[in-house]
Amino acid sequence: MANLKSENSYRGRIAPSPTGYLHAGHALTFWQAQERARAASGEVILRVEDLDLARCRPEFRRAILDDLKWFGLPWSEGPDVGGPFAPYLQSERRAFYLAALRELVAGGLVYPCSCSRKDVAAAAAAPHDENEEPVYPGTCRASGNFPADGPLQPAGVNWRFRVPDTEGMQFLDLRLGQQCAVAGRDFGDFLVWRRDDVPAYQLAVVVDDAAMRVTEVVRGQDLLVSTFRQLLLYRALRLEPPAFYHTPLLLDESGQRLAKRDAALSLRALREAGLTPAEIRAQAARDLGLTEFVI
Repeated sequence: MANLKSENSYRGRIAPSPTGYLHAGHALTFWQAQERARAASGEVILRVEDLDLARCRPEFRRAILDDLKWFGLPWSEGPDVGGPFAPYLQSERRAFYLAALRELVAGGLVYPCSCSRKDVAAAAAAPHDENEEPVYPGTCRASGNFPADGPLQPAGVNWRFRVPDTEGMQFLDLRLGQQCAVAGRDFGDFLVWRRDDVPAYQLAVVVDDAAMRVTEVVRGQDLLVSTFRQLLLYRALRLEPPAFYHTPLLLDESGQRLAKRDAALSLRALREAGLTPAEIRAQAARDLGLTEFVI
């Protein structure tokens, strides 16, 4: 798979998932992505990450477009306006993910796994952060590689990426500085394809960011560890990774990060309460000390 990223041109992206209404935390992260693109005289694309069809709903997808426009976030490419790297709905990009999976299978970099989330959690040697999956114990690792010319998705089986044992990794986060992790200790073998025949987040986001020529990814710092997983996929697929900028997270009154279940803090609810986009940005940015992003 060739690297498709263009040179000397900033391309950022916002990539919401239509599993609920966007909240103030999403909006501020997307606003920071927009402002970084503007400062670099670049552009932002909108990609809707709707792979989980069981949780994604058409009304939430429509609401994403409406809420982002109301909030003042323009995009140059997306599902509503098209663009040179369409489609911009992940549910319509299956062929790209299958091609990447076949490449990983052929290289012996993934293996079939029958373990469920419950199995992995039960076998975890130590407690793990609520934002992070436990380190995979390697239960199915010794089962060997699936033949490259065999079916890509045996019934009821996941595909896991074979993480190098104890490999030290690092990347420069453009907000947080140098980040380090040890593969196999800080994170383990991870899913690239789910047993319900759906590409996993890690694979889909790497394939799409590369194909859409994204040069910088701006997202919440709860995805810091995922960056190391994705860097392994970029290397495995012979793709140049983008730069990364991880933003701080908005927390609720109990100190937990905002989630889509916090309906009172959705952009819909805040809008109906009479708040303006500028007021939402200002309050959220003040909470995080990000006054440079308030416009």
